[in-house]
Amino acid sequence: MAMKTVSPDAISTILANPSPDTSTEMPEIVVQVLDLTSKGNRYMFTATDGKKKLKGILPSHLTPQVISGDIQNLGLIRILDYSLNDIPSKSEKYVIVTKCEAVSPALEMEIKTEVRSEETGILLKPKQEFAIKSEVKREDAGIFLKPKQEIIAKSAAQIVHEQHGNMAPAGRMAMTRRVHPLVSLNPYQGSWTIKVRVTNKGTMRTYKNARGEGCVFNVELTDEDGTQIQATMFNEAARKFYDKFQLGKVYYISKGTLRVANKQFKTVQNDYEMTLNENSEVEEVSNEAAFVPETKYNFVPIEMLGPYVNGKELVDVIGIVQNVSPTMSIRRKSNNESIPKRDITIADESKKTVVVSLWNELATTVGQELLDIADQSPVVAIKSLKVGDFQGLSMSTLSRSMLLVNPDIPEAKKLRSWYDSEGKGTLMASVSTGMSPSARNGARSMYSDRVSLSHITGNPSLGEDKPVFFSIKAYISSIRSDQTMWYRACKTCNKKVTEAIGSGYWCEGCQKNDEEYILVVKASDASSDAYISAFNEEAERIIGCSADELDKLKSQEGEENLYELSLKQATWVPHLFRISVSQNEYNNEKRQRITVRAMAPVDFAAESRFLLEEISKMRAS
Repeated sequence: MAMKTVSPDAISTILANPSPDTSTEMPEIVVQVLDLTSKGNRYMFTATDGKKKLKGILPSHLTPQVISGDIQNLGLIRILDYSLNDIPSKSEKYVIVTKCEAVSPALEMEIKTEVRSEETGILLKPKQEFAIKSEVKREDAGIFLKPKQEIIAKSAAQIVHEQHGNMAPAGRMAMTRRVHPLVSLNPYQGSWTIKVRVTNKGTMRTYKNARGEGCVFNVELTDEDGTQIQATMFNEAARKFYDKFQLGKVYYISKGTLRVANKQFKTVQNDYEMTLNENSEVEEVSNEAAFVPETKYNFVPIEMLGPYVNGKELVDVIGIVQNVSPTMSIRRKSNNESIPKRDITIADESKKTVVVSLWNELATTVGQELLDIADQSPVVAIKSLKVGDFQGLSMSTLSRSMLLVNPDIPEAKKLRSWYDSEGKGTLMASVSTGMSPSARNGARSMYSDRVSLSHITGNPSLGEDKPVFFSIKAYISSIRSDQTMWYRACKTCNKKVTEAIGSGYWCEGCQKNDEEYILVVKASDASSDAYISAFNEEAERIIGCSADELDKLKSQEGEENLYELSLKQATWVPHLFRISVSQNEYNNEKRQRITVRAMAPVDFAAESRFLLEEISKMRAS
């Protein structure tokens, strides 16, 4: 279109077609995006065509388009597929956009058109939607709105039921209901039918709680688009459907309920999870109508894996294979059984590497294939990995994990192109570099939980119950030379030690001779400054020399200038810090204590990527 603008009756078209049939031609629906705001991992917005407005939801699979700046506030989008929902608790309707494309970035202002009184638009009340029998024509826009095939009068529904009464239930489901894509489902919807393949089946488990005992099992379902959802069944439903659901088979499912997924136990990328009860309908699809679901990935760059350490959320990665180990046999503690394991090291464009442990069949089959072609540096895409803190940060496959070698996807082609052109000669570093040594110390990437110093100093109650962890980027702005900055502390508990009788130092808490050094310095960023404590290793990295060396410079006569110079050279150098914030009591007064747990030099390329992503989020909101 020469001039990018909204469709004049876009909102009326959506309201008149609450559940569009994308197999028939629909009028173009271009709307302007207003009030774009983040809600969890989704975005809410208001759609306008200049005359009318309608509240809308962009599900999580469209979030990358918002973060990348493709979809912008005040920008235009073309809605290609959607569903219109009545939310019981609210009077207004919501349009859930399941497919769209960007038409224009942000315009200077909101589009507003004068509305003439005769242009009332078509507003169908929910009860009236099922009574439409003829085509509706809008004179002003020349748009023909065909009624949906499934919106039929009651008598017609009875006729269909009578005609197909002797058909198989799955056939009836297919002929009388529209199959909904999983991405369009939400808790506020009425009846729906989905067509899905069982891509993972859990075991039947028993449980005990305050309400009694029961059994439960769940399945992972994938539709033709590759969208996944977890379905859970309890007690009667679990017993009814456990044998019915077979791994790898395709089913029509209806009469289930949805709720917002519990992020802590989420195993698939979906805002919602499904519950099936004993009244739900599950029918196997005949082979002719079956499909192979497209695998959808949500790749996390290797350098951004930190926030997922020891979390419940599973991660997808893609990388170039740098190294493949031989098969190892690991003895399981629980039953003393030996299971095969193979480690592969992969790298990506962030120039970071990570070790991925392949277990069981993946180690012996695909793992052997990778060993055979390791010299060709193949690309691997791996779905559903657990991120752990073994040796800093590592990843492991589970029973549901999938690994593809040299997959035919755009991300693999891009990675291969980068590696062949420049990646081969690039020095790669482990993602664990610059991370604290254990989860006890809050092992995370320097880019997770990133806050400003003002966030810490402005919240004096932080760390009251237990230490809390953050990442900061700050400069050492001041190291006072006229105070005792270094004092001897116990290596075990980090508390101050006193001179022991005879020689050495004594720790009252640990009842032993030990010593370590601690440094207190002032750190600053653009928002605030604060005093932070750094123990031996980190303190020496800040100053650039050991505690003993600095101590000698200070104590030697005539060396004051060298001592002052050493401290001065350590200031106004940027560092990335992983810190803990706790509360200490001093003279009956609680004070915040900020302690360095790990530190790393600033990687300016990674820092720039991080800042660009933060800017995108600000622009989107």
